[in-house]
Amino acid sequence: MQDTSMVRNIVIVGHGNCGKTSLAEALLYTSGKINRLGKVDDGSAVMDYDAEETGRGISINTGFHNYLWNKHHVFLADAPGDDNFLNEALFTTNVSDGALFTIGAILGVKGQTIKFAEMVAAKGLPTVIAINKMDRERANFARTLAEMKESLPLRPVAIQLPIGEEGEFRGFVDIITEQAYLFTGESGKHVLTDLSEELRADLKGRREYLMEVVAETDDDLIEKFLEEGELTVDELVDGLRAAVIAAKLAPVCVCSALHNQGSVAILDILNTYLPSPLQSREIIGVNAESGYPEEIIVGPDESFVGLVFKTMADPYAGRLTIFKVVTGILKGDNFFNANQKLAERFGQLYLLEGKEQRAIEEAGPGMVVAVAKLKSTVTGDTLCCEDHPVIIESVEPFQPVISFAVSAKKGDEEKLFSALTRMLDEDQTLSLSRQPQTEEVLLSGIGRVHLDVVGSRIKRKFGVEMALAIPKIPYMETIRGAARVQGKHKKQSGGRGQYGDCWIEISPLPGEHYEFVDKIVGGVIPQQYRPAVDKGVQEAMERGVLAGYPFIDVKVTLVDGSFHNVDSSELAFKIAGSLAFKKGAEEAGVVLLEPYMNMVINVDKDHVGDIMGDLSSRRGKVMGMDSDGKHEIINAQVPQAEIQSYATELTSMTGGLGSFSLYFSHYEEVPAQIADKIVTLAQGE
Repeated sequence: MQDTSMVRNIVIVGHGNCGKTSLAEALLYTSGKINRLGKVDDGSAVMDYDAEETGRGISINTGFHNYLWNKHHVFLADAPGDDNFLNEALFTTNVSDGALFTIGAILGVKGQTIKFAEMVAAKGLPTVIAINKMDRERANFARTLAEMKESLPLRPVAIQLPIGEEGEFRGFVDIITEQAYLFTGESGKHVLTDLSEELRADLKGRREYLMEVVAETDDDLIEKFLEEGELTVDELVDGLRAAVIAAKLAPVCVCSALHNQGSVAILDILNTYLPSPLQSREIIGVNAESGYPEEIIVGPDESFVGLVFKTMADPYAGRLTIFKVVTGILKGDNFFNANQKLAERFGQLYLLEGKEQRAIEEAGPGMVVAVAKLKSTVTGDTLCCEDHPVIIESVEPFQPVISFAVSAKKGDEEKLFSALTRMLDEDQTLSLSRQPQTEEVLLSGIGRVHLDVVGSRIKRKFGVEMALAIPKIPYMETIRGAARVQGKHKKQSGGRGQYGDCWIEISPLPGEHYEFVDKIVGGVIPQQYRPAVDKGVQEAMERGVLAGYPFIDVKVTLVDGSFHNVDSSELAFKIAGSLAFKKGAEEAGVVLLEPYMNMVINVDKDHVGDIMGDLSSRRGKVMGMDSDGKHEIINAQVPQAEIQSYATELTSMTGGLGSFSLYFSHYEEVPAQIADKIVTLAQGE
């Protein structure tokens, strides 16, 4: 087993197209873990091996690998940067001990960058920042660093200066040691060079600033710095390490991952400044037997605890369960699932290395491992020893915000929904539901790209094609006023006829959906036929009157009627009830209702006005505003028909800075002009 103090568990995060996967490739290649420097653009990257990832040129799943560098065993997770797959980053950062935050030197800080920074900051995750793509046209170190300081909830501090930018990027200056280095080809290595006078002048001010901010994080250091005005290299390194582990500072370095420039320095920085599992954040669990909080001590000699943070569905291998060993050593062939309260047996323990799986005999703190074909374990469960059951709370996934009607392209519905059920195990962001009013099955997710990827995976893994369509709005019908009407069904065509006659009173019943009241006096309609009237009314309500949508919020009172000793039957009174309801609804005045959704929208202050104006154009009503210090929170009610593609539009309006959640609120009457169009369309179908 590796010495736990020499283990690092690191997630690479950052906005889309910042070069995270390329940086992971460079680190793996330079450390000697892989023998070829893969590239995302040509599909040769070991961390992006899924057919969807190579086809789209983006990370969709979190990729896992590990390497050895200077006696440190580093477990690396490459999280997607696209908003559609934000849950992957959420769950992976929750089990990581440190983060390598990647920011492109061209695009700088974008909306997604801030989202990831907030995710990392909320968890107090020790972070190293790499400004990547320093060799590209329009790359600008000073501007990117300034944007980070201004916009991110982290405290970035440069520990490297680039030597040259864009096509002239050829090395870096180590601010701590005051030494300059030039890169040597694509090996990731660097060699010592002389400091130019221009760099020396810039270095002096930046080193003083670095000493100052590091000293501020420690009482002893600030005292020495104030007295002597200087910190030694060792004091600076030790102080910075402590500040990073406490999530007070985030050191910033530079690189060009595509050309493998700067990777040796980054490998050293990750070893030096990011914590081992023994130095990670305090972990509080709950004792599964007593229900009391319990601190989980990290160490190889403790009782085993693991947290499941990802599940992958495979048509051949079955379900692959991925978890982090939080503490203790796992070996053998079984463990206890504290959430499900049952023991699980597994066949083999694996290390994930890109698309490969390497069998191992045991795993210790900080290691990310996988087992196959567990029967009951799902994402978020805690694995442990049965004699000491403990539960670590997992994170709540981001909720779906976009829905489509789903069906099988070639009619193989059973196979499709079996495949979707498997995908639900793998992806907690997905949701499958049935809309009773429209009889559509809805697939919900984070965005259209997210659902398209699900469709592609299902086709590839399970051989069935999925079709998505804009879902129908579940409109409803109701009445404005009251009416008293007769419903009479009389039919005579030789032999026994049909006779049913009822009088009903119909009136609005807001918020109660439907109520049927029997006020028959004296047996004018025998008892056995009265439920048939109710059934006929309900069937008519289901079919609708105005545009074929179901009725709600109606009270129907059966008050009078007549029957025939021979010709009356349940069927005749059911038809009479149906006729009576349709007639009564028309007399009372039928109106169309539409569903309103409660929306909670999080945006930065600069975009509040745009969002408020947009909500107004969608017939929305702002119910109130709040602030959490970082975001403005807008609470609104908006017609469902107006926000079916809101996820995409909000991203466009806010540059990726906005997010929202929504849930059903209530039904309201549709404005007459819009209702006329809906009715015309429905009647034409």
